Amino acid sequence: MKHVKIALLTAALCGAFGTALAADQFVALPSYRVGPYAAGGSGFYGGMIDYFNLVNAAGGVNGVKISWEECETEYNPSRGIECYERLKTKSGGATAVEPLSTGIAYGVLDRLAADKVPMTTLGYGRSDAANGKVFPYVFPLITSYWNQAAGMVRYLGEKAGGMEKLKGKKIVHLYHDSAFGKEPLPVLEAEAAKWGFELIKIPVAPPGSEQQSQWLQIRQANPDHVILWGWGVMNSVAIKTAQRNGFPREKMLGVWWAGSEEDTVPAGDAAKGYTAMTYNTPGNYPLLDEIRKKVYDAGKGNLVDRNRIGHIYHLRGVTAGILWVEAMRKAQEKFGKGKPVNGEQMRWGLENLDISEARQKELGALGMFPPVKTSCDDHEGSGAVKVQQWDGNKWVAITPNWVIGDKALTKKLIDESSAKYAAEKKITPACQK
Repeated sequence: MKHVKIALLTAALCGAFGTALAADQFVALPSYRVGPYAAGGSGFYGGMIDYFNLVNAAGGVNGVKISWEECETEYNPSRGIECYERLKTKSGGATAVEPLSTGIAYGVLDRLAADKVPMTTLGYGRSDAANGKVFPYVFPLITSYWNQAAGMVRYLGEKAGGMEKLKGKKIVHLYHDSAFGKEPLPVLEAEAAKWGFELIKIPVAPPGSEQQSQWLQIRQANPDHVILWGWGVMNSVAIKTAQRNGFPREKMLGVWWAGSEEDTVPAGDAAKGYTAMTYNTPGNYPLLDEIRKKVYDAGKGNLVDRNRIGHIYHLRGVTAGILWVEAMRKAQEKFGKGKPVNGEQMRWGLENLDISEARQKELGALGMFPPVKTSCDDHEGSGAVKVQQWDGNKWVAITPNWVIGDKALTKKLIDESSAKYAAEKKITPACQK
């Protein structure tokens, strides 16, 4: 047990100790590896750091090594803001930040432009931040909550035999009672009005370890589907409570933060048949084998348990690492190959990403995530999702192709919401040079 505790402490504290050199590319990781959401944080940041270590082992980005420092937030917004303020000036200044928390992202969002530190919010955060003219330093890369919600409705409609078949159906939105849980409501409400289904909103107080009253409501409503917009322990509790109440898990569709091994394994047999959204395709990839061989076999792996390599949270972290490194590479093409880029230049790199299937194949990650192409107008770069199902042992993608929801609807909401934000903050929307 003593050795396990030492290993966990080492993983939690490892960051830039002994690695932050003046010529390095320094990035900030306000992470969380303790508390009720530790499984998500340890897997995600473990994946990012594993990819950074792999890149560094090969000499860095055109010779520039990546360095980083973690700061424990415990998924607490006030701690997250403190960590951001502490890390942003370290080692000559952080050139990117990823808090993996909607609350923390909201808390630091108004500071980014003045600090010239770009923030990625991979699959979470403010969906209207996809408008780079209003939010030049925020990047909800790959897919936002709004496009995920639109993708959910598209999937449920097609599953029913056509979008018009949704009319008269009941869909429960069982959500984490926080900014995270409320984020998809504008899309779900608009979709309900458009297609004629009844949207029943049921909040769950964090952390969500008690849900009897909510599932009593669900049993009384007898819905056709339950969207589980949960996080942490809330997810496995929901799955097990659904079983006790006789609600088919095949009729549950989780947000991607309710679609990891940490959500299903604790639920045991109750999880079999449960479905969830994802912006990754589960499975093994040549890149993961490279991480096992060149990072873990060399004693530089960030996860305490190497069996988590390729698990959902780890896969997302590796994906985030790829996006950051490709942005660094792109920025170097413009501002100087073989030189570290600053935050403003990193922002440009993130805004000019073009990760095609051909590039994914070169990286050994073909199909791991959808192709991403960003611009000033589109800081998201994709909007595509997949649906995965737990077969009792592993996640399996059940939509062979990437699913794209009603992007005309989400674009309208993005434009309206970002325009309102710009007016409130007295921002003149414009593309950054």
